[in-house]
Amino acid sequence: MRKALIVIATLALTAGLHAQAQKSQSGSYRYRWRDNTGLPHYSDSLTSDALKFGYDLVNDRGIVVQHVDRQLNPEERAAAQKLAEQQAAQQRAAAERARADAQLLAAYPTEDGYKSAQRQNLDNIEQQINTTRINLRSQEKALTDLLTRAGDLERAKQPVPKTLNDSIAKQRDVVTKQRELLEHQQGLRETAEQKNTQDLQHYRDLKAAQDKSQQGQ
Repeated sequence: MRKALIVIATLALTAGLHAQAQKSQSGSYRYRWRDNTGLPHYSDSLTSDALKFGYDLVNDRGIVVQHVDRQLNPEERAAAQKLAEQQAAQQRAAAERARADAQLLAAYPTEDGYKSAQRQNLDNIEQQINTTRINLRSQEKALTDLLTRAGDLERAKQPVPKTLNDSIAKQRDVVTKQRELLEHQQGLRETAEQKNTQDLQHYRDLKAAQDKSQQGQ
């Protein structure tokens, strides 16, 4: 009985000492931060300056157990938010490019197939150009006919009717627009040719990377 009491008392004393040690250890943490001059400061409680400059949580052995960055001002928060949005946009764009590249390789397993699709696109533009050229020649001939009629009247010393002058002005506008359309379509063809060259090189790079990856497997 006496021996049992001694054991119980020893256990109780050990538990009390352990609890006291834990309490002492938990209360030994301090906050450390440096001001704008680099001078270190310590405190037992979290101060506004510690939040302002950022702080370290240090134990009684001087070991940093946690670091907290300083609070950002409104301008810095706005800049950080803008940077995060830019990075997110870049990541989305990169993911979209990766999906597009994968779809490109899946749609055109061979270079000949891809080049054929490119030629088809150029052929479509060329057909539009040819159609516009035909329309332009037709509109130019109509304008020439109107101008010839007006010239014949002037040589005959006869007044040119207002309706004829109005028709000439309107036809000139039609011809001008057709010429502008033709010039625009020719620009599209030139741009498409340049883009096809760049896209074909990109396709070749993707194909080479794909083949290398498959060989390594």
